[in-house]
Amino acid sequence: MEDTCNVMKSTLSRTRLGVAVCSLLILIAATDADGAARAGKRAAANLKRVPSARSALNLADIPFRIVYETYRRTDGKYNWELFMMNADGSGKINLTNTPDLDEMYAHVSPDATKISFVVDEGTGRRKVRSVYYMNIDGSERVKVARNARQPCWGPDSKKIAYAKGEYERYSTREYATSDLLIYDLETGRHKAHPNKELEHIYALCWSPDAKWFLCAVQGGMGYSDTMLAFEADGTKIFDLDKWGVKGCRPDISLDGKKLAWGKTDWEMCMGDLNLNSPGEPRVDNVNYILGCVRAAKIYHFDLSPDGKHLAFSYGSKRGGQQVGGKAKGWNICVSDLNGTWVKITTDGNHNKEPDWVPIPSLATKASRH
Repeated sequence: MEDTCNVMKSTLSRTRLGVAVCSLLILIAATDADGAARAGKRAAANLKRVPSARSALNLADIPFRIVYETYRRTDGKYNWELFMMNADGSGKINLTNTPDLDEMYAHVSPDATKISFVVDEGTGRRKVRSVYYMNIDGSERVKVARNARQPCWGPDSKKIAYAKGEYERYSTREYATSDLLIYDLETGRHKAHPNKELEHIYALCWSPDAKWFLCAVQGGMGYSDTMLAFEADGTKIFDLDKWGVKGCRPDISLDGKKLAWGKTDWEMCMGDLNLNSPGEPRVDNVNYILGCVRAAKIYHFDLSPDGKHLAFSYGSKRGGQQVGGKAKGWNICVSDLNGTWVKITTDGNHNKEPDWVPIPSLATKASRH
């Protein structure tokens, strides 16, 4: 009987100790979270909320070009076109020149030889959005799929992932998507993603190791509004909210080690991305990088190929950030990673969705010297 009592006393002691340890760990975690939140607020408060003079950045030394969408007059008609320019805003070239079509959402292949994009064709109830790709100079366009959107390149530049439109009827809502498919440029075949439940995803990124997709989601698969990582060849999905990744429009650096995204309509964050973390991808060391006043918006972030700069769009909060959304007064901007940013377009012609050309242009370098 005495031995039994001793065992019970020992067990009770261990139980109390365990409860105390757990309580301490919870307190430490809460304290750390509160500290991180306070640090985040301080960092956000210190952001430069207005653009600097162009001389604040040495734009002429950035060797990469930028492709973007712009709404302007073409042969007497207003429409969306795809333009390419140097990182300082010089050397603008219209890659499409199609007054009767709207080309938008340009993304350059990792080998810098091609551009994927969407095209809005027709009018009224007959209007439809489709996915295309073309050579980097605008030649030889190829139609990938009708009633499709949100294309992104595979890391080998031989595949394009895209989402089907949720409905046959045309919509500019970015999350009006259903099934995800993979198009093979060499065979012309379309392969369905293994996860048949994917819906309402947008702003797709394909990781450099080809194992993951990152995206934003709104009102789909049980998620209200968050960012996800999901397997490229499987069905597992992970919510990145647990790592402090809140907002939309993720962008992965070319080396796969950094993640940039919009924390709010007026703030942008970046963190260390670990796609090989045991169990699931994770994001650490989240920091505020850019900000603007709340009367404006910053959107469509794209990390430069060397990871030293960001391109993004900026303008009035009344502008529509969705593909096909008018955004009068919006311009393309470039920033360093210390929060200094400048406007590289000034015409305000609904300039949005910038994407860097991954390989430096020798012609561009020569034109600057």
